This record gives sequence, C-alpha cells and structure tokens, in this order.
Amino acid sequence: MDSAIGVFDSGVGGLTVVREIMRQLPSENVIYFGDTARVPYGSKSKDTVLKFSKQIVRFLMTKNVKAIVFACNTASALALEEMRQEIKVPVVGVVRPGARMAVEMTKTKSVGVIGTDATIKSGIYNEYIRQLDPNVTVVGKACPLFVPLVEENLLEDRITDDMVDRYLSELKPYNVDSLVLGCTHYPLLMNPIKRYMGDAVTLVNPAYETAKELKNILEKNQLLNQKLDTPAYEFYVSDGVDKFKAFADEVLPININSVNVVDIESY
Repeated sequence: MDSAIGVFDSGVGGLTVVREIMRQLPSENVIYFGDTARVPYGSKSKDTVLKFSKQIVRFLMTKNVKAIVFACNTASALALEEMRQEIKVPVVGVVRPGARMAVEMTKTKSVGVIGTDATIKSGIYNEYIRQLDPNVTVVGKACPLFVPLVEENLLEDRITDDMVDRYLSELKPYNVDSLVLGCTHYPLLMNPIKRYMGDAVTLVNPAYETAKELKNILEKNQLLNQKLDTPAYEFYVSDGVDKFKAFADEVLPININSVNVVDIESY
C-alpha cells in the first residue's frame, strides 16, 4: 500500500524518528508535521497537548495516511490513548517501544528516564516499565532545557555540557545502567549524554525502537509499500521554514527540497 506514513512532533525532534523510518523502511512514503510555532509541548497542560494532537491528526488524515506515529513523548504520554478510538488507522507512540527496550537492557534493574516535565510527571514510562518487570526501579528526571538547546542547534556546546551535568548528576547515585532518552529531541544530544553517563550505561533511543514497531505493525496489517519507486517525503511546519529546513538537512540522510507552512489552528 503506497499511502504515506504520517509522523508528527512538537518541533524538529521527531526527525530522529523519520531518520529511523528511512533506514528501516526505505520504500515507505512519509509525511511529517512539526509544530514549530507551539514548541515545546513538555511544559503545556494535558488539555492543550490533546487539542494540538487532535488538530495535527486531522491534518494528517487529509493526506490519506495509512498509519500515524506520535513521534513526541509528551503527546504519546498525554494524548495517544485518549485519541486511539478516534483514529481509523494504526497508531504508534514512542513510549512503549522505549520502555520495552529499557527493560531488556538493564542488568542492575535500575532504569533512568529523562524527558519533558509533562512526560515525567505523567509517570507513563514508570507504568509501562513496571508492567513489564515489577522489580525494576525507575528514576525519572525532567530536563526541560534540552529541547530549546536542540532547537537552537547547540548540540556540541559548553552550555549543553553544563545542562547535562546539572540534570543527570541526580541519576548517578541510583546505579542506573539503562537510560531512556524519553524525548525525540534527546537522541540529538547523544554524544554529550554518553560522555557524561559513561560506557556502563546503555542509552535507549525510542526513535529506533518505534520504527521497528512500526515495521511490525505494517507487516501484520499488510500495509507495507510493495512498490520499489523512490519514496516521497513531505514536510510541513506551523512556522519557521528556513530554520526547520536547515536543521532537517543536518539530521536526515537526504536534503529536503521544500517545507510547507500549515495553518494548524484551522484544523
């Protein structure tokens, strides 16, 4: 089936999920929406995130997508389950795949989760991980300044190293050996986080796990694109085309030709 996969995030972070979809599902067409006018989602209320997610899903459904990926941990935590009944195509979030891999990787039974304020306060990673293994201790830490650091492309900068130190120092006493990057922006900070946490800690990238789960769901529902044409990628934002395009060209394995602005409030 050659309909596209719809992917959305609060900004540029979801491009880490698109990158993994391109790698693992190279025949699939993708339509991406980044809500760059309203980023970040992590400091907003559940009602606001739910409203934003509904608007974006309505927009993606006008594109006749065959599946939707909530490539945003905050939206996955606060909106996905509530919206699942309204969405007529398969839906994949980034939280469950990341939680599953964290449980598989931990040997000390101590898992760290970093994310936005909303994701950490929701307790959803804790809930999923404890369902999989009640003996695992989950240590959550909100890192709200990581998203703006990524959005400003300060991936290798002294201020980023300082914030990594400030936030992650709280995890050190807990002997975590598996750390979930619980926001799709955070894999772009993989290097400074890895430097700080050390080789003994496995960093879990939910973007990779989400693409793997998406592939399984498409196979199960016989929705894989069987055509061998060059896939089409479309990118939409709610603001800031030039900044988004420059960032996407760094993150993705392709250079994107155009980015379109959508009046998302009209959906």
